[in-house]
Amino acid sequence: MWKRVVDVVLCLLALPVLGLFTLVGAILMKLVSPGPVFFRQERIGYLGRSFMIYKFRTMKVGADTGIHRALTTELIGSNAPMMKMDARGDSRLLPGAKWIRASGLDELPQMINVLKGEMSFIGPRPCVPYEYDHYLPWQRERFATLPGLTGLWQVSGKNRTTFEEMIRLDIHYAHHKTFLMDVKIILLTPFALLQQVLDSRARRKAEAVAATLGAS
Repeated sequence: MWKRVVDVVLCLLALPVLGLFTLVGAILMKLVSPGPVFFRQERIGYLGRSFMIYKFRTMKVGADTGIHRALTTELIGSNAPMMKMDARGDSRLLPGAKWIRASGLDELPQMINVLKGEMSFIGPRPCVPYEYDHYLPWQRERFATLPGLTGLWQVSGKNRTTFEEMIRLDIHYAHHKTFLMDVKIILLTPFALLQQVLDSRARRKAEAVAATLGAS
């Protein structure tokens, strides 16, 4: 009950922000890419139930999902850090999308999912169905709580952690969540997002230096 109360209060406080970004996003989308402002995708949430998630669209309409599917399979079967396609260079992204995704702004429409009771502000990230199909029985314990916009994994290293580390962090949260833990995660989230932006900037600089050295 306390989680639901917190979720609704935070959503009501943040709805004006969502409205502003939706307006700005709609204007920018008209300039850089024809198509809808929002992106809807099937995800797996609480107890393995599927639902449609909302995001600001950051990719071209009809972008190939096979690239993400291949990367997901690779990360699940390895001990490599959970780096997104963004870090490897993704031609499907719209101009400026890397910064939007690194800052987490593309996730703001998921407040709609929170209001509908499909998600919480704090919890494991909902995965896509083909990722869920690869999960072992013990790994599906991470779905014992509502998925969230941010969570213990996100503030514990996120892209620097492995798939198994993510699973264990999510399972720990699912079985040990408290009000104080949620408050701590909310307070740490801005710092985690800032670190993502800084990491993205550092990678872009490294790529630019490598390209310059390669051309010389």
